[in-house]
Amino acid sequence: MKITTKISIGIICLLAQLAVTYESNAQQSKKGELTLLFAGDIVLDGQAGKRIEEGKDPFDGVRRIFAQADVRVANLECVIATTGDAADKNFTFRAHPRTIAVLGKYVDAVSIANNHSGDFGPEAFAEMLGLLKQSQLPYFGGGYNLKQAHEPLIINKHGYRIALLGYNEFMPRSFEATYDQAGIAWSEDEHVIADIRAARKIHRADFVIPFMHWGWENEMKAGPRQRELARKMIDAGADAVIGGHPHVIQDTEEYKGKPIIYSLGNFMIDLMDNPAQARGWALRLHLKANGVQAWDTQVVNLDELGLPQASNEASACWSRQAGLKSDCKPIAP
Repeated sequence: MKITTKISIGIICLLAQLAVTYESNAQQSKKGELTLLFAGDIVLDGQAGKRIEEGKDPFDGVRRIFAQADVRVANLECVIATTGDAADKNFTFRAHPRTIAVLGKYVDAVSIANNHSGDFGPEAFAEMLGLLKQSQLPYFGGGYNLKQAHEPLIINKHGYRIALLGYNEFMPRSFEATYDQAGIAWSEDEHVIADIRAARKIHRADFVIPFMHWGWENEMKAGPRQRELARKMIDAGADAVIGGHPHVIQDTEEYKGKPIIYSLGNFMIDLMDNPAQARGWALRLHLKANGVQAWDTQVVNLDELGLPQASNEASACWSRQAGLKSDCKPIAP
C-alpha cells in the first residue's frame, strides 16, 4: 500500500513537472512575435456617427486590416458623452455612447490624449471615462486626475507586457488633468521621461510605446520639436514612438535602431480641406523580445463621407535587415 502510494505520488509529481515544462515551452513559443497595429485620428460624430445610428458600420472598408494584428490601438479624436458644453474653439467633436460598441469591435485600446477629447469640458470627459470602463474598452493618456492620466496602460499579450502612454501638446492646455479634475496627459519633457522610465522599472513593461499628439496641421514633415522629443523618449527607454494630429502622413525615422513614425494622418473624419487629409496609414509593428524587428503600413483612403477604405497601393515599411522601403505590399491581403 505504501509502495503504491509512493508510486502514485511520483506519477503525480512527474505529470506536474511535465505540465510546467509544457506551459513554459508554450509560453516561450508565444513570445516569438507580437504584432501591434496603430490607427490614426478617429472621429465618431458626424457621418461616422450617423451611420452607426442607422445600424451601419463605418469600419466596413477596413475590417480586414484590424484582423492582421494581435493588439489594435487608435487615437479617439473626440469625446464620447451626452453631457457638457462646447468649448470656444473652431471645431468641437462629441459622439454618442452607442459608438463605443462599434469601435470596440476593432480596437483593443484608445488614446484619449488629444486636443478634442476635452471639447465639452471635464464633466463630459469624466463621463467618457466611465462609459469606456463600462464597455471594457481600455484607454490611456487621460484619467480622473493628473496621476491617472500619466499612468501607462499595461496590456498583457503572448507573454509580453506592453506599456502604452499617451500625451498631447497641442492647444488648448486647459484640457489637461489636474490633481483633482479629469483630463488628458500633457506633454512636458521631464514628466514624459519619468513616465517612460517608470513604465519599465515599476510596471515591468517589456515594451514601452508613447502615442503622441503633436506637430502642426498639414505639415508633411515633422518639425524640430517632434524630432527632439522623439529622441529624448527613446533615450529614456521607449521602444518606438508613434504620432498623430497633423491630419496628414509625415515622414519616419530610425534612431538607435528604434522606429519613429511622426504622424499616421487621418483614419476616420469627415472634416477635410485638402487631398492629403484624405489619406492615412494603419501602422503595424512587429516585436520580439529584443524590440521592434520591423514595421509596415497600409494606406487608407477616406471617401467623401470621411470613412476609411483600404487601398491596394504599395506603402512604406522597414526592417532591421533591409532598412526603409517605400514600395512594400499592403497589410490586408
